[in-house]
Amino acid sequence: MILQSHDLVKSFGGVTAINHLSLEVEKGTVFGIIGPNGSGKTTFFNLVTGMYPVTSGKVTFNDRAITGLRPHQIAELGIGRTFQIPAPFTKMTVLENVMVSTFIRTSSLRESRKMAWEILERVRLDEKGNTLVANVTLEDRKRLELARALGTRPTLLLLDEVMAGLTPSEVKGAIELIRSLRTGELTIIVVEHIMDVILSLCDRIAVLDYGEKIAEDVPDQIVNNKEVIRAYLGDRYSARH
Repeated sequence: MILQSHDLVKSFGGVTAINHLSLEVEKGTVFGIIGPNGSGKTTFFNLVTGMYPVTSGKVTFNDRAITGLRPHQIAELGIGRTFQIPAPFTKMTVLENVMVSTFIRTSSLRESRKMAWEILERVRLDEKGNTLVANVTLEDRKRLELARALGTRPTLLLLDEVMAGLTPSEVKGAIELIRSLRTGELTIIVVEHIMDVILSLCDRIAVLDYGEKIAEDVPDQIVNNKEVIRAYLGDRYSARH
């Protein structure tokens, strides 16, 4: 397993956001995490990446305990992530934004520029490389957020609602893009509210509710799980599948 959480707990004062959560993510797979708003999905990402300290439990990455490490140390080990709301450097170009992220892997300006162009080609954003970020669309900013995460050269990529706010045609393009990233060298964990996206991309799905895992299975089983239907999907969605 590339990532494991063991009995993970995160409390904010008297509120428990993650409640004894144990997950295992197999290398080379796409793993989905779904659940209602406030169920702990982004909090889990923040614990994995060191943005929040763990209350109890631990996280291991490639069999190494990473609990307590700082975000830059975890990124250096090979975990990259996107954020729900992109926050690029708007006074810099698209290319320069990606270059910033590559400096975790190189101190060479020439190598950084080369890496950034390759990543922009990979996410189909190379034609906008010299454009100021302030002048690009939301779809382009979402792709840029993905490009900046890839700039750290992760082996595990955490995608936090990268399709939120996109049109149906843009979502379709984003699905194709994520599929193109899938290789044996890159494992992906996806948090997303668009169920058709999750079902089409993921090998396994975990469902959170009030910080607890209420189900984990392959997509076909998740959509027919009574507890998942009650807590999240609703009968009408399940009936369509």
